[in-house]
Amino acid sequence: MARAEIGLIGLGTMGAALASNIAEKGFPIAVWNRTTEVTRSFHANSGALAENIVPTESLEELVKAIKSPRAIILMVPAGKAVDDQIAALSPLLDQDDLVIDAGNANFHDTNRRAAAGLPMHFLGMGVSGGEEGARHGPSIMGGGDRADWDRVSHILTAISAKTDDGTACATWMGQAGAGHFVKTVHNGIEYADMQMIAEIYGIMRDGLGHTAAEVAETFAQWNKGPLQSYLVEISAAVAGAADPITGKPMLDVILDAAGQKGTGRWTAIEAQHLAAPVPVIEAAVMARNVSSRIGERQLGEAAYGPAPKPLTEGMATADLEQALIAGKILCYAQGFTMISAASESFGWDLPLPEIARVWRAGCIIRSSMLNEMATALSEDAGRNLILAPDFVARVKAGVPALRRVVAAGALNGLACPALAAGLSWFDMFTTARGTANMIQGQRDFFGAHGFDRLDGADSHHGPWGAN
Repeated sequence: MARAEIGLIGLGTMGAALASNIAEKGFPIAVWNRTTEVTRSFHANSGALAENIVPTESLEELVKAIKSPRAIILMVPAGKAVDDQIAALSPLLDQDDLVIDAGNANFHDTNRRAAAGLPMHFLGMGVSGGEEGARHGPSIMGGGDRADWDRVSHILTAISAKTDDGTACATWMGQAGAGHFVKTVHNGIEYADMQMIAEIYGIMRDGLGHTAAEVAETFAQWNKGPLQSYLVEISAAVAGAADPITGKPMLDVILDAAGQKGTGRWTAIEAQHLAAPVPVIEAAVMARNVSSRIGERQLGEAAYGPAPKPLTEGMATADLEQALIAGKILCYAQGFTMISAASESFGWDLPLPEIARVWRAGCIIRSSMLNEMATALSEDAGRNLILAPDFVARVKAGVPALRRVVAAGALNGLACPALAAGLSWFDMFTTARGTANMIQGQRDFFGAHGFDRLDGADSHHGPWGAN
C-alpha cells in the first residue's frame, strides 16, 4: 500500500542527505538507487529516520510506494542521466505525476525538457548548500509551472534553510529553467567570492608574509563584521587547520589547482549571450583554468622568475578588508544585473528581492550582506545594486582601498584578477563619457557600421573616404 508522500531517485551524497532531511521533517519518502545495496545500506543506517523511509529495489516498486498524484525528486548527474531517468519513469507514471530535477542542470536542458511535452509534470529545482545544506536546510530555487511548485512547496519549505526571522529559503522563481538559471548565477557568484578571498589570502601570504595562523585569525575577525558569511567563516577554518600527517598548516600541503564542475563557466558563457557584463565571475573562471595548468606555470616561473614579491610599503589589513567588501558588492551587483537581463530576455519576471532572501541562509554564498541587498532590491528592483543609496556609501568607502590593493598587486606581481576586474568595471560604470566613441569610429572606418552623434545631426558616417 502506497504510504510515501514523495519519492527520491539517487542516493549519492546529496541525494542521501536530502532524503534524510525530508524524512526527519516527518514526510514519508520512498527511495531508490540503481545499486540496490546502496538503498539497503542507506535505510539500515538511518536510525530513527528509517520509519519514514521506504526502501525500494525497482522503479516499479518505487512508483507503487508513493501516494498519487506522485512527486519524485531526481538526484542524479546532470545531462544524459536525467533524460535516461525520465525515459525510464515515463511508462510507469500517470499524467498528473510530477518529476523534479534537483541536480546541477544546465537551465537550457531544463527549458528543453519543460517544452518537450513529457507525459508527466516537470519541475527544475536548484539546490544549494552542499551536503550539510541538503541534510539540514538548503536554499531551494524552483522553476516550472507555479501550480506544480505549490503541490510540493509544503515539503520544500519545511526542509529548506530558515533565516533568523524564520523565513524559509525556498521559493518559486518562474517558468521552465528559471530555478536552475538562478542556481547557475549563484554558483558563478560563488566562484567569484571564493576567488577574491583567495586573492586577499595570497596578498597576506606572499605580500605581507603572514602565516596561515595569522590569516585564519584575520578571516575570523572579519567574519564578525560586514564580511560575515559562510565562505569567510570556512576560509578561517581552512587557514587554521593542521595537516594530520605532517603537522604543517593544511593550506601549505594542498595542491594549488582548483577544481570545477562547470556551473561558473555556464554563468560566464550565458552572460555573454545576454550582453550582461560579469567580469568578476569571468576572471574567477579564468583563474581556475590557469590554476590547473601547473606544468605551464612552473615553466613560466622558470623563464621569468618568481613574480610574488613582499610589499615594500606593507599594507594594513583594514585596506584588505575594505577591498574585499567593495569587491563583493561589485560582484553581487553584476550577478543581479545578469539575472535581471535574463528575466527580460526569457520573460520570467524573476523576483530579485526574493532571490536575495533565498540566498540569505542555506546556500554557499549566504552572508549578512544579503539582508541589505534584499532590502535595496525591494525598494527598486530595476536599479543596479551599486546605485542603491546604502551601497553607494559602502562602495565609496571601499573603492579607495580596492585601488590600493589592486595597484600594489600589479606593482609587486601579486595576481588579483577578480578584484581588478571588479575595479575596472566600476570605473567604466561610473564614467559618463567613456572611450567607445573611438571604437565606433574604427567600426565605421573599416566596416561602414555607422554611429550615433552627440548633437543628433544626420551624419552617421565619418569622412574617412576623404582621407
